Amino acid sequence: MINILFAGNEKVFDGILTCMLSVFMRTSSKEPFTFYILTMDVSHIKKEYTAISTRQTEYLEQVAKHYNKDNRVLRFDVKEQYDEVFADCPNELTYCSPYTLLRLLADELPGIPDKLLYLDADILFNRDICLLYGHDISDYEYAAARDHYGKYLINHNYINAGVLLLNMKKIRQTGLFAKARKLLSERKLLFADQSAIYRSTTKKLMLAQRFNDQKFLHRHTVVRHFSKRLFYLPYPHTENIKQWQISKVYRVFKYDVFDDIFFEYIYLKKKYEREIQGNTNE
Repeated sequence: MINILFAGNEKVFDGILTCMLSVFMRTSSKEPFTFYILTMDVSHIKKEYTAISTRQTEYLEQVAKHYNKDNRVLRFDVKEQYDEVFADCPNELTYCSPYTLLRLLADELPGIPDKLLYLDADILFNRDICLLYGHDISDYEYAAARDHYGKYLINHNYINAGVLLLNMKKIRQTGLFAKARKLLSERKLLFADQSAIYRSTTKKLMLAQRFNDQKFLHRHTVVRHFSKRLFYLPYPHTENIKQWQISKVYRVFKYDVFDDIFFEYIYLKKKYEREIQGNTNE
């Protein structure tokens, strides 16, 4: 079983769908997948911060089972756990959404496996996921690649937390997530959960950049992470282009290697919208 963890609100449905498709369409293994989705409603912070719905989760599982009948998609509403730890904490209103904090609750949730790959929703696999998931992390809390900008601005081994291969057994032993939660509840950090994980780490395995490429796409790239990046032309500026913004991906990045994934995504998204519309009219 390959175990994958996502976290987010209903707005990341497109990201999870495209990421899942890239996993299925780039992986040769017949091993089944279990996808864990952590979500919650915190619309009191922003009106769009609503939970991934049961209907969305059921559709994602329907897609997953098309590729393997043993695939599963499990939804966890962690609002109660979030309120106990993070509500009104110094990092609740950071540069990114409060949903980035949810992965730090994984050690306290029932049924979470010992080996788990956390992925941000703005990710596509360019090559087989087993190249990443197959790393031996039995002696480490997690494996991660360097943050593209942080490795220059903060520390050479500063990690990007958008792709984390987690050893949950070791994390429970060392208290990594517990230490990170405590740090976030006490001090405001520049990069919130990412900095808290980095500062609380006992032992990590550093991965090559191809396992979390936040700026470029090479032939050997395993994970293309569509995070915010700096562009120098026609003038220095940042853009936050996501993979489901297909027109922008073609126009700015000029990628064609994901065409099969995008075609399938467009079909499945329209199918989902038709089903929603049909249920509404009943």
